[in-house]
Amino acid sequence: MQFARNVHFQIKPGKEKEFTTHFENEVLPMLRKQTGFQNELTMVNPNGAIGVSIWNDRQSAETYNTSTYPQVLAKLNPFIVGTPKVETYDVTATTLRA
Repeated sequence: MQFARNVHFQIKPGKEKEFTTHFENEVLPMLRKQTGFQNELTMVNPNGAIGVSIWNDRQSAETYNTSTYPQVLAKLNPFIVGTPKVETYDVTATTLRA
């Protein structure tokens, strides 16, 4: 069963464009190298940001969470406020292909 990580966070005021460029150039390549990673959707508005990543299974997402996510946070730290809130879900329906 596919699995999703939903990460909520705040971007520092005035850092939205820098965040987007940095995310595309630094974080997405890291995600693409992760076993079981399928897709990422990141959305930003003036009230905050949400990143949803889709994984082949729970184990792949948990491995990423413990091995690579701390490195991702370190790369994003100059652009975000506080600690992101992470929620996880079983994917029950999607139009994304596995």
